[in-house]
Amino acid sequence: MANGGPVEHGFPHLDTVRASITALYKRLSYDTIHTFASSVAPADVAFGDIDDLHLGAQRVAREMVHHYHLPDARLIIGFREMTQAANVELTAGPEYFVELNDRFRSHRRDIGAALAHEVMHVYLHRLDLYFPGTRDNEILTDTAAAYLGAGWLLLDAYREDADSSQKLGYLTPEEFGYVLAKRALVFDEDPSIWFTSPQAYTAYTQGMAQARRDEQQPPLTAAGWAGRRRYAKDRRHAQDQHAPGPHAGVPYAFSPDSRGPLRVSFPCPTCHQRIRVPVRGRVRARCTLCRTVLECDT
Repeated sequence: MANGGPVEHGFPHLDTVRASITALYKRLSYDTIHTFASSVAPADVAFGDIDDLHLGAQRVAREMVHHYHLPDARLIIGFREMTQAANVELTAGPEYFVELNDRFRSHRRDIGAALAHEVMHVYLHRLDLYFPGTRDNEILTDTAAAYLGAGWLLLDAYREDADSSQKLGYLTPEEFGYVLAKRALVFDEDPSIWFTSPQAYTAYTQGMAQARRDEQQPPLTAAGWAGRRRYAKDRRHAQDQHAPGPHAGVPYAFSPDSRGPLRVSFPCPTCHQRIRVPVRGRVRARCTLCRTVLECDT
């Protein structure tokens, strides 16, 4: 939890974020992902200063349990002084003990954000889905919370001005914006209407710009002129060399195929699973993982 200190910006964890989205689709399936088409509603996690602290926290926790489809999980909420925003004890269940930073006693509006992350830990624990290493696993948790409809609260908890700052989670604000934008493009949802933080809205627009760039990479037909020109040059080189290798700085890679024409692989702009298609001009490809239909010019 960044509290008054510097807030990291940009997209330093983008590769891990994309790997997290792929892992979600592989572990949950397209159909399960689409059961999360509706995000957590602001009214369901609203927490006013006059609300009872413990009863209100339990109410918000139950809402997160319901949203993540964990009907048999029971969360017991406590508060104590600690460095991190919150912590959950991952056991066999069905009871899970969650500790929240004492700061939330006076910042109750952000309790939903903290619980969005901690309850997602429970969800991933039950799925037995994790990445090696604490850092990557926390990035997976943030990404899953945002992609499955509760992580907009984490971005909205980001506030920064000349005198103070607050950010929850391991992703940068722009990376949260990126994951929310990827979700918005799938479910036709605009989470920005729920933001109370102007900095959250800015981060979301920057994340959306990065998500749009994913859809504009060759060999997709939406690629821009410069990308198409570079792609054509790399394709000619691959055809001439007969032993093409990876190209630095581009998302696609050419490979020979003894059964037919040269083939090109590239990441699906929705789930980032790599797709491999023949190099033969206009091709329509369908991602088998997220079912996105892609128009390509190979």
